[in-house]
Formats: sequence, C-alpha cells, structure tokens
Amino acid sequence: MKLISDTDSPNGANWEILAPDEQSMPAVFASPHSGNNYPPEFLAASRLDRRTLRHLEDTFVDEIFAAAPEHGAPLLRAFFPRAYLDANREPFELDPEMFEDSLPSYVNSHSARVAAGLGTIARVVSSGKEIYKKKLRFADAAERINTFYRPYHRTLQELIEQTRARFGHCLLIDCHSMPSVGSPTDLDVGAKRVDFVIGDCFGASCAPKVTSKVVELLEDLGYRVVLNTPYSGGYTTLHYGHPSAKVHALQIEINRSLYMDEATFEPTPRMGALIENINKLIAALNEQGAALLDGR
Repeated sequence: MKLISDTDSPNGANWEILAPDEQSMPAVFASPHSGNNYPPEFLAASRLDRRTLRHLEDTFVDEIFAAAPEHGAPLLRAFFPRAYLDANREPFELDPEMFEDSLPSYVNSHSARVAAGLGTIARVVSSGKEIYKKKLRFADAAERINTFYRPYHRTLQELIEQTRARFGHCLLIDCHSMPSVGSPTDLDVGAKRVDFVIGDCFGASCAPKVTSKVVELLEDLGYRVVLNTPYSGGYTTLHYGHPSAKVHALQIEINRSLYMDEATFEPTPRMGALIENINKLIAALNEQGAALLDGR
C-alpha cells in the first residue's frame, strides 16, 4: 500500500489516498466526513466545544474501510472536519442568514440541506445547536471551498476517471455513518435505525443489480439493511453516479451503535467484528464487481 496526500497546509494535509501498489479492483472508496483536524481559528469562532462539533463526524469510518487497498482499490479520506466544510454538498450550498454580506447569484440557498442547517458550511450540528458566535463573510466560505473542497473533488474525479479508463467502468462507494437514532436535523427524528442504509438516489446513481448485490451481501452477513430511507445519497452519489457512463455510485451509512459509543466517541469491542465484515463485503465486491459492472 502507498500513501498519497495533498501539499501540506499550515494545519497539515487536507486529504490522503490509501492506494494499492497496483489497482486491481474497479472501485473507489471515499470517506468525506471522517476528518477531525479542527483549525484553531474555527474552534475560536464556534460557540460549541470540540466534542459537540464532533457529532457531525463520521468517526472511524476511514478506519472501517481502511482495508480497501488490500483488495486493490483506493480509499480517499478527508482530514478536514464536516463541521468546518462538508464535501458531500454542492460547492456553494449556503445559508444567507449565516453571512453578513450578500451571496453571489450562483449560490444555492434553497436546498433542503440548507434549510436543515447542513449546507456546505454547516450552520448547526446534528442536535440543532448553532455553531457560530457571529456571522461569516462570503470570502471565508470561498476560501474554505477553494482550499479544501475543490482539491478533494478534483482528486475524487481523477480516481474515478483513472478507474474507468483502466477497467471500462467504476464503482464509487461513498462511506458514511449515522446516529443510531434520528436526530433533530433528520426526517426520522427519534426513530431507531437499522444497521445499514444504502443510497442509490432511488436508482439514478447505480444499476439496480449492483445495489441489490450490496444489500444482499450485507444481509448475508446478518445485518438489517434498508434502501434510500432516510438517506438516498448526497451530492457525491448523485453527481458522480452515471450508470450510462459506466460509473456507479452508492452511499453506505453505518449505524454508529455497531462500533462506537456515541457519547464518548470511543470504539466498542464490536468494532473489530464490523471491520471484519466490511472486509468480507469488499472482498465479495472485488470478486463479483467486474461481472456486475460490465453486464456479464
């Protein structure tokens, strides 16, 4: 395995690729929300402490999928935290109420994600608590987007294009975790959740046989799985998933109670079993993925 990271910033690398020595699997794995490098100026600007901000993280997800290179596929992981910048959004999904100056006309300020306070620059954490002490300037958002968001997505795009060029097709797995109970910013607030939610944008981002195979493999491992509810897939899944162009994208949401204490952010003894089963999932996709993707 080899490590590839971006040019170091003052706060360290912003992303990293865990890459196989030679890619042999027509897949790319990505973890946009597992980063926890909190810039000091962001922490100073927040009314919330670091622990509260961490509730937006997909804690340990990059570790759960870290064996992807052993099966011949790269894993891209972001180091910047979701509370600071959300890479699973459009580049400019922004809430105008968060800013002291006017936003450009190209900003999407009317999406459901913005309304929930969870745009590219989040207004709240999952509990609904406001993040910032005072309003931001648009230049602050633009700087984050140019420094963190755009390089992350350029890298992800390159990995997808390289994979498709090499194999003729690509499966993108966007890796996430979810609270065990629906939070105030979710449609299923208060509801207990299943083990996995698989999102394919209601069939738009991935061929049905590929989606069905992932669901089947997880169910065979003993997990409770639902499709597209309450998460059908974010910006990454919808933007990159184009089955007609030989790129299939799935979002995987893992119930955090399967592997961590949601209050303390500590792994539980069950994490080892989950990692073992995710490795089995990746191995099965490696074995069957080519036939699924190329239609044989």
